[in-house]
Amino acid sequence: MNILKFLTAGSVDDGKSTLIGRLLYDSEAILVDQLEALQRSNRKNDDGTIDLAILTDGLKAEREQGITIDVAYKYFQTEKRKFIIADTPGHIQYTRNMVTGASNSNLAIILIDARKGVIEQTIRHSFLVALLGLPQVVVAVNKMDMVDFSQEVFDKIVEDYKILAGKVGLKNITYIPVSALKGDNIVHPSVRMPWYKGDSLLAHLETVEIPVDTQSDHARFPVQWVVRPQTEELHDYRGYAGRVSSGSFRVNDKVTVLPSGFSSTISKIELLDKEPEAALAGMSVTLHLKDEIDISRGDILVSSANQPHTSQRIEADLCWMDTKALDTTHTYLVQHNSKVTRCRIQEILYKVNINTLEQEFDEDFRLNDIGRIVIKTADPLAFDLFQNNKANGGAILIDSRTNVTVGALMFRANAD
Repeated sequence: MNILKFLTAGSVDDGKSTLIGRLLYDSEAILVDQLEALQRSNRKNDDGTIDLAILTDGLKAEREQGITIDVAYKYFQTEKRKFIIADTPGHIQYTRNMVTGASNSNLAIILIDARKGVIEQTIRHSFLVALLGLPQVVVAVNKMDMVDFSQEVFDKIVEDYKILAGKVGLKNITYIPVSALKGDNIVHPSVRMPWYKGDSLLAHLETVEIPVDTQSDHARFPVQWVVRPQTEELHDYRGYAGRVSSGSFRVNDKVTVLPSGFSSTISKIELLDKEPEAALAGMSVTLHLKDEIDISRGDILVSSANQPHTSQRIEADLCWMDTKALDTTHTYLVQHNSKVTRCRIQEILYKVNINTLEQEFDEDFRLNDIGRIVIKTADPLAFDLFQNNKANGGAILIDSRTNVTVGALMFRANAD
């Protein structure tokens, strides 16, 4: 049974938390103690029913204000699939939280209030989903009960959103009219919208195809640890432990070690007490090579037939996450997989106004700002472009003075 990781995004009061609560409640994925706490709660909807948003509003401030502040993760499963849900905030000041929730997701549910249609925050969230390269998008037109379940209203929103999707570059979009409050088309098909012939939201989530990289293409293995027991029994043992970030490796595959550029052949793969013929993406293994090469933590083993870029000047999209503004005179740390090296922000190419999608040429880079920069690293990084291989195309910026993560990077071009 595979796992689908998805996020919900939308404007304030679009009903993200209620939608997730309804999904959990109607699919009977709530534990007994959660159900009892829900029934004891004094938070009610206008019609007297229980406010299902309580299931995801974990922080005290969220419960008091009725808003989502931090990313809330929920887990449930059906007979067909397991799910990890990231309920992300809608407020503009929590853009960094949404980026965090989206970074590991396979699918985004973008909620639109049927009464309001496509608004500025819809543009912002759609841009972020496109920026992070999520392969599947569901546009859930919520609160259909407040527009008399009108097909005309739904069709107009779909028409408007298709224009936006073309501008930001979103593909594989599914449109579903729902009422999270009443339960229409969340788990069960709606009898009040007979004009809609598609699947309910849960049925779509259970069957949507998520691409899995099981081929050797883009084979990448960041080295976490060099295993050298140096005991009498294992005197000549030398293995390289880590996690296959993308692609796959097989015994006798020719690999190249970057950034040094030396090549060898895989002689053995170890997985606990087994020796499989192949290591697939996501597997933590120990690789052995036929040749003795000087390899350290932070190096990366790649397919010799399909190598990434190696450079010290990289053009990247940056989402700034710190309350302190970006300082181009300061030396930061960049962590790419297991590699950590110093870097400087050499140039700010532009910032994106994520409400209008316009590029602004302003070097005042502050909390939640997103834009394109050029970084110069002390040591070469072996990276893929984010749009080609997310697993090896992203990194984080760290403030060397405080050790705080201050930014998320998505590599877009070799700037040499």
